[in-house]
Amino acid sequence: MKITMSLVALAFLAASPVAFGDAAEIYTKNCASCHGADGKGQTAMGKKFKLKDYTDAKVQAGFTDKEATAAILDGKDKMKGFKGKIADADVAGLVKYIRSLKK
Repeated sequence: MKITMSLVALAFLAASPVAFGDAAEIYTKNCASCHGADGKGQTAMGKKFKLKDYTDAKVQAGFTDKEATAAILDGKDKMKGFKGKIADADVAGLVKYIRSLKK
């Protein structure tokens, strides 16, 4: 029973924003103001630019990790790019974090 509870606790922690460390902080600092803390894009800027809901599995299936990386680094539409401002490892972590928003 202890092992089962430990595994459940570990699975919960792995799925939590804390498990993403710097990526969660980077998202909060640089992305959440438009994309929303929950990734739904229901902020004033998100609504203005008709941002997609990253919690939607269909939206998540609509772009690859490579495309997400390119958007983060180079920008997309009105979004500025973060090339040279975010380390490559942090970009990869940020993509994983965005993927974790899917419900």
